[in-house]
This record gives sequence, structure tokens and C-alpha cells, in this order.
Amino acid sequence: MPLSGQHVAILGAGRSGRAAAALSLRQGASVSVWDAAGADAFAGMPAGVMQHPLATAELAAGAACDLLVVSPGIDTYGPYVAAFARQAAEVIGEVELAARSYTGRIVGITGTNGKTTTTELVARILGHAGLGGTPCGNYGTPFSEVLLQDNPPAAVALELSSFQLETISTLHPAVAVWLNFAPDHLDRYPSVDAYRAAKLRIFDNQTAADTAVLRAGEALPRLAARSVTFSTEDESAEWFSDGHSILQRGVMMLDMTHDTGLRGLHNAENAMAAMAACQPFGISTALMREALHGCAPPAHRCELIRTLDGVEYLNDSKATNLHALESALRSQTRPVVLLAGGKDKGLDYTDLLPMLRSKALACVTFGQIAGPLQQLFGPVLDCQAVATLAEAVSAARALAPRGSTVLLSPGTSSYDQFSGYEQRGNTFRDLVNQLR
Repeated sequence: MPLSGQHVAILGAGRSGRAAAALSLRQGASVSVWDAAGADAFAGMPAGVMQHPLATAELAAGAACDLLVVSPGIDTYGPYVAAFARQAAEVIGEVELAARSYTGRIVGITGTNGKTTTTELVARILGHAGLGGTPCGNYGTPFSEVLLQDNPPAAVALELSSFQLETISTLHPAVAVWLNFAPDHLDRYPSVDAYRAAKLRIFDNQTAADTAVLRAGEALPRLAARSVTFSTEDESAEWFSDGHSILQRGVMMLDMTHDTGLRGLHNAENAMAAMAACQPFGISTALMREALHGCAPPAHRCELIRTLDGVEYLNDSKATNLHALESALRSQTRPVVLLAGGKDKGLDYTDLLPMLRSKALACVTFGQIAGPLQQLFGPVLDCQAVATLAEAVSAARALAPRGSTVLLSPGTSSYDQFSGYEQRGNTFRDLVNQLR
């Protein structure tokens, strides 16, 4: 047992923390779990785990350990982790813990936007090819939970956030996918460069035998792995799409319109990245096309809720940053009434103005950042500021003419009024379905 005789301390009692605890116990470690929440947060914790609810930095002195495993929702560089790290021989994350025991092949997927859709597409292709392909990491199942299965899959589609990549050291993707990069999470990182540096760690342990799937035009350092590029703008990229056909070196690989339920340039990029990531496994084009047949975007990602009085209502609540909002706008073919707003993350929306001019006929802002966004967007188009999402949906219906699209693509996180983008998207869905 690789952890036999060692003490593993885990920060965070959520699902990934529970999975890390179970995996560590199975590998022979003594395990303690620490969380600032109360005892209720430890429900479902494996038997044999030492539980420490209401844990504070001051209590960290009693958490001396061989290995400190930090859950991704906890700020790696904050004072809370620093206090526990002083008592630890090594600090890693749950994904790294699992990677040290996994003997299969990893497709690691990162990017500011599109990670979840691409992860789901990769998982579908790998699964259809008989390789398992379980979606895990930042999406789906915690990686440690996958390893607790009786027969772990031969390959996994591992979504990796910057928070998870901060705490890797040996994780080695056979294929690393870099979808895109744009400023985000500036409420956690001191600078854009720090956020980018965290994401670049996905390539740290790759060798010349591995593959890096990259969006063409991304400013990346020299990589050890073989590079494969995709684009919806640069026809010289190895994979290219106009949003309908997907080509590899000029050869038709997928007709998105007829073969899938995916729509828009952003989903074309996701599909190209997924297909390029699965080719190194020897999976044929025909098999990939079968796997993607009828595939539609996951919930909250340009999800069509309904069409009412000739107006489409799209739920893109997953757009928690500007790049995602811009991508959603760019992919629209009908005039847009945009619903944007939420928590103020300190982002600069100025670069969005040209896209608003070309794609949107009106905008309704809501939430904490409603007022500042109205001031910025007002000179460009008709823009109303309201307090809540319910008010925004009502205002948008009045503004949207037949043949247009009401697009919820907030461009920031939801934590001013909701527990997460899922609750925000579900609320939008309910509100739209209640319209008469």
C-alpha cells in the first residue's frame, strides 16, 4: 500500500474530500478531514476518518501530517491552507492524489471556457470505443472516486480547473487539451499571469510521446509534446470548422448539423478538440462520428429552453466570464436581447462593446454588477438595469421582437444571488417556462 503508515490530512469535507479520504484509507493511511463547516458537512464520510468540524487556522497546529490534500474550492495560497501546510511534509490536491495511483491514460482538458462540453464529448468517444472514458475531475465524478471502482476505466476524460492544476506535481496527461484562455478568477488570483501560470501546469509532465491539442493562435510556451491545432478562424490549422463542417487537413470528419445536436462556433471548437484528443488512441473517424451522433450541449451551455411567440430563450448560465459571454454572442445568428450580470469579479467589460454592437439589439443587466454594466453598455445599445433575474426575464420579453433570441449569458459568477451557475440556470429555466 503506497500510503501505509502515513497520515493524510484532507482540507474540505465535500465530495472530493470524501473520495480522497476513502482512497487514502484503502491505501493504508490514517486519515483526518478538516473543514470550517459544522458536523453536518461530514455526512457520508468513510468510517475510520478522524473528523474535525469547525476547523480554524489556529487549530492547524494539531494537523501535522505526511500529506496534506487540499480540496479545489479552498484557496491554495490563502492563510487557511498556509497554516495547515506548515505542519505538512507535502501539499497536493485530490486530483494529484488520484493520479499517483491511476495506471490508465489521461486526457486532461483545461481552458477558460468549454471544458465541460469538451470533457463530455471526449468521454462519449472513449466510452463508445470501449475505453471507459469516465468524465471526472472538475466535472462529473471526483478522480479519486473513479479509482475506488472495482475496475477503473482504461482512460479518463479529466476536466482540470486552474484550482486543481495549482496542486499537481506528477499528473501526466497522455493528451493535454488547451481550449482557450481569457482573464478570469481575478477574485482569487493576484494577476492574469498567475491564473495563466496555473493553467499551463497541465503541460508540465508531458513528453515527446504525448499529444497537446491546442486552439490555434494561443500564446503558449514551447511544449515537449506533439502539438495538434484546431480553429474556426485559421484555415491552416490541422482541424478547421466553419461551424457546420469539421475538417482535418481538408478532409470532412463531421457534419455538425446532421450528425450532432451541437450548434455554433464555440461547440465546433469543442468537437474538434475532442476528436483530436481521441485520435491518439487509434479511434476511427467512423467510430467518433457514431459516438457524437445526436449529442447536444450539457445544461446551462447555450441550452434552448423554449420558443415563445417566435423568440428563442437560451440558457447559457455557465458563462461566468467575459470570454464565455463573447463566445455565446459570437455564435448567435438572430438578433439578441442579452441578460448579463451577477457578482462583481473585477473584470473589464470594455472589450465586449464591439460584439454587443454587432450582435445585440438590447441588454438587461441584473444583480450586484447591474448598475456599472448599464453605465458601460448604455452608450452602445438600449440597456436596462434591474435587481433580480426574474425582473430581467420580464424586461427581456418586452424588448424581444419575433425572430430574436433572449440569451442569458451573464459573463460573471452567480454568487451574489445564487449558490452557483446551476441554480441560476435552473431559475431562468423555470421563469421562462412560466411565461404565457
